[in-house]
Amino acid sequence: MKILSVNAGSSSLKFTAYEMPEEKVLMSGYFEKIGLEDSFYTLKLNGEKIKKIESIQNHQEAVEKVIEELLAYHIIDDLKEIKGVGHRVVHGGDKYADSVLIDEEVIKTIDEISSLAPLHNPANLIGIRACMESFKEAKHVAVFDTAFHQTMPALNYLYPVPYAWYQDYQVRKYGFHGTSHRYITHTMQELLGKKEVNLISCHIGSGGSITAIKNGESFDTTMGFSPNAGIMMGTRCGDIDYSLAFYMMDKGMSKEEVDNALNKKSGLLGISEKYSDHRDVEKAMNEGDPQAKLANDMYVQRIVDYIAGYYVKLEGKVDAIVFTAGLGENACEFREAIIRKLECIGLKLDFDRNMQIASYKETHEGIISTPDSVCPIYVIPTDEEVMIARDAYKEAKE
Repeated sequence: MKILSVNAGSSSLKFTAYEMPEEKVLMSGYFEKIGLEDSFYTLKLNGEKIKKIESIQNHQEAVEKVIEELLAYHIIDDLKEIKGVGHRVVHGGDKYADSVLIDEEVIKTIDEISSLAPLHNPANLIGIRACMESFKEAKHVAVFDTAFHQTMPALNYLYPVPYAWYQDYQVRKYGFHGTSHRYITHTMQELLGKKEVNLISCHIGSGGSITAIKNGESFDTTMGFSPNAGIMMGTRCGDIDYSLAFYMMDKGMSKEEVDNALNKKSGLLGISEKYSDHRDVEKAMNEGDPQAKLANDMYVQRIVDYIAGYYVKLEGKVDAIVFTAGLGENACEFREAIIRKLECIGLKLDFDRNMQIASYKETHEGIISTPDSVCPIYVIPTDEEVMIARDAYKEAKE
């Protein structure tokens, strides 16, 4: 059965076509700068990468181009072959604790929740509507970033603010990257041969979040009401004193300028003043740039703080710590710096093994801790797209 996994952003659209249940990738693609003059897209199939420069005015045109390419490369010969389409949706509020079959009521709810994710949910809806218009006979499934974290207890998801804010305005921690953390949980359940796993899942990329998983369910996570909470990231500040925003507005910045600065000009970029990509930060640091080193060290420390905190929150009963996503999977020295700071709680790194694991090396996953470490430390590549495809396949086969 052929299934599409779709992730629509405000000016982008990613897709992956799978043969299910084998989970064989048939083709993937990424459309960028939709609506702009310099739009383009990249296809991947049979190990080959193909870039095409083409004017794509809107998401409907992008979906039509997806169909054109699927037919041209004989991934499908008829649109009816696509039996299910899974759609990433950033925010499900507290309405959805699982993926759901999309109908008009679901679309209405996603739209109503858009005030919680104004940059993401409207774009996700554009992609949903475009795909539903093109793949009329397929089952369309919404897969929410926030769903996995709906198992958090009130103790962990409530903020110590007036309770009426939660009751009247849905102010609470929601958490994000749930599809990635769910993938890691399922993978570790299979690897460890047990369902009720206790994990610390570290999704570290340009955006990052760490999740404490207790008995196979999200127990606490670093991202909060918005994806800007928790650890510092490529351009996001992470946890700060809220009064800084008002202070900077008193200094003449508008609300929009402060919001833009904290989301797009902070984190690694804010401290280094040059680089949002950790690879650039690491290169500059190794060349003697003091601000790049400071940015890296701050990033390491904030991750260490949360891992240590979640280790205690799980009462030391941790089956594994897992590094995933761009930095987590590839930045060997970065992982080493984090684990070195956690030796005091009994974590021990196998230096040679750690340096052997990255997506650009021969080994992509495995254990990077020594046998006498207080718990094993894994590197596991995440795969949010396949989780989306699995949920769509589940609905399509019923």
